[in-house]
Amino acid sequence: MPKKLTEATMTEGMDWLISLDPRFKRVFDQTGTPKIRQKASGFSGLLQSIVSQQLSTAAAKTIWTRVKEAGYDSSEYLAQAHDEQLRALGLSRQKIRYARALASATVDYEGLSRLKTTEVIDALTPILGIGEWTAQMYALFALGHSDVFAPNDLGLQEGLRKMLELDSRPSAKVARDLALPWSPWRSVAALALWSYNDIVS
Repeated sequence: MPKKLTEATMTEGMDWLISLDPRFKRVFDQTGTPKIRQKASGFSGLLQSIVSQQLSTAAAKTIWTRVKEAGYDSSEYLAQAHDEQLRALGLSRQKIRYARALASATVDYEGLSRLKTTEVIDALTPILGIGEWTAQMYALFALGHSDVFAPNDLGLQEGLRKMLELDSRPSAKVARDLALPWSPWRSVAALALWSYNDIVS
């Protein structure tokens, strides 16, 4: 079972990262203890990750609120919705396809909670519309895994650039390599870097 993010493990992870790389002290001095930002698991949590793809935080929140208020955060209700109803909520045609693919997929959500992060990714990415980033966000925010880092995430790349004082934003491959030594607390590092990127210009 992967270690879960809690207030206690968050502090443990912060202390470990600072001991490994003192530059994290500067980050945590600015961000404080990063918020865990737990999201719903199951169909609802995964659908929220799909809705959030390639959108700003504000836009994703607005559309997701509409989806929930309409009751379409349930696979049964979403399967019965007309495309026009879903488009009216702000979902693109592509995301409607993804949402329907998820609603029709056979996912053992309870079983996912017992898997390692790599196994969660392997279980979810065969579903249309769920790439590695979406599966990683589910493992981090819905399942609370402590060792998740999404190297393709632009916010994390920018956070890395600022923390490490790089001349340019690192590529996904470089970001992945830079974060490898931070295992088993890469989720704590990711939460801190997202916050740091928002704070530091």
